[in-house]
Amino acid sequence: MLVEMFQLLFTIVSIEAVLILTLGFGTPARRVVVKLLDLSKQGRAPLVAKTVAATMLVLFGSVMFSTIQIHTRVSDSGGVANSTDQVMFANCLLEAFLMGTVLFLAMVIDRMHYYTRELQITRRNLEIAVNKGKTGA
Repeated sequence: MLVEMFQLLFTIVSIEAVLILTLGFGTPARRVVVKLLDLSKQGRAPLVAKTVAATMLVLFGSVMFSTIQIHTRVSDSGGVANSTDQVMFANCLLEAFLMGTVLFLAMVIDRMHYYTRELQITRRNLEIAVNKGKTGA
């Protein structure tokens, strides 16, 4: 089960990285991604996204708490960790890192989408103003 969760988190991180790269460069795929993100912010989708993010945040906190417990147990035993604690600590750290990365990249995607939309609106308004200036002069 642990391996499946890591595969899922790595897949999500990869998809988010591709979305960020797509939003970062002015390719034809960017319009499609912006349209899809626009559609995903309509209806009940924002509520679902916030619920999933809150659940991941709670899981992230739980994993961090487990990591701190393992670290405290190792510190109390004189700084010597057995192999089980080392494996559990490494898995908790990897899980916490991946969840934190997923949450951070989701925020980056949201902000990049917002700024891309604002840039499109500003360019459209500027083009309209330039066209009005040419016809009025």
